[in-house]
Amino acid sequence: MSKTISTTPDAAMAVWLEYSTIHQHLMSHLARELNRETGLSEADYQILDAVADRPDGCVRALELRWILQWEKSRLSHQIARMIARGLLDRRACTEDARSQIVVLTTDGRDAALHARMVREASIERLILNVLPDEVLDGLAEATSLLADALERAADADPECRAARTAARDETSRPGDGGIEEGCLPC
Repeated sequence: MSKTISTTPDAAMAVWLEYSTIHQHLMSHLARELNRETGLSEADYQILDAVADRPDGCVRALELRWILQWEKSRLSHQIARMIARGLLDRRACTEDARSQIVVLTTDGRDAALHARMVREASIERLILNVLPDEVLDGLAEATSLLADALERAADADPECRAARTAARDETSRPGDGGIEEGCLPC
């Protein structure tokens, strides 16, 4: 069942608004399922998932902030709550005393793996089993185009360029690869 989409500005905006609404509903539904099955909040999941992707189970707090695109205070408070629950630990960075390292605990790794299984099952049921391959291909293409547009917008934004430079300067240490390009703010 395919819709023909008009390319007039009003029709295009209506498509965007419909997508935006559905995206918000989907993310809320995924968060509720995750919480019901694991007891984790969406914020817990985002942090655990990002840190669990690291082979050593740890990441600099600043890099995690850029990966998640969170404000410093939000990340700091969320990490403190997760430390209190035994999911994460924090330690000083040996290369830079100003930096903190966020470390996944054993309980945190177990929670991350369980949450990832729950999330993947939800995505498979709600998205992958519903959308035909050609729609998923279109979604992949749209995602790539939007990522490129956001990268260009960040390059053109003076505040973003300054933030990226500061982040590179703060995280680049001898023998350290620093923050990956796609993980920088803006």
